[in-house]
Amino acid sequence: MNTEHRLKALGIELPPSPTPRYTYVPFRRAGEIVFLSGQVPRLPDGTYLTGKLGQDRTMEEGVEAARLCGLHMLASARSITGSLDDVEFIKLLGMVNATPDFKDHGQVLEGCSKLLVEVMGERGQHARSAVGMGSLPANIRVEIEAVLRVLG
Repeated sequence: MNTEHRLKALGIELPPSPTPRYTYVPFRRAGEIVFLSGQVPRLPDGTYLTGKLGQDRTMEEGVEAARLCGLHMLASARSITGSLDDVEFIKLLGMVNATPDFKDHGQVLEGCSKLLVEVMGERGQHARSAVGMGSLPANIRVEIEAVLRVLG
């Protein structure tokens, strides 16, 4: 089953590809390798899922934000070639806005990782790093960047 059919079967509609608000590009391609800019948990109305995990947000609310980042990531990845069937995820770096004693960064990133595998199967499997940050832009809960490979 191709990725577009899988998205439809899962009832997932990808958001429009996010437009950068500052001086950078959504992705940068170097041959078959693509560096995807950090994706943030932006809601359809332009607001963000905000808050610090371990302080005013729970781990589950972090997972929700990571999944939303994953949806934006899939939309951005599709914009590279026009089809998610032409790319595979290689590496994710997830940054979690968390208190110093928060310990579930990896579980938070599962919101994105599980989505990628659910939608893309083996091409969604990736290496990953999950780190805690003292703050993130606009007080967002999570930001995730990726390295992809264009197939063929």
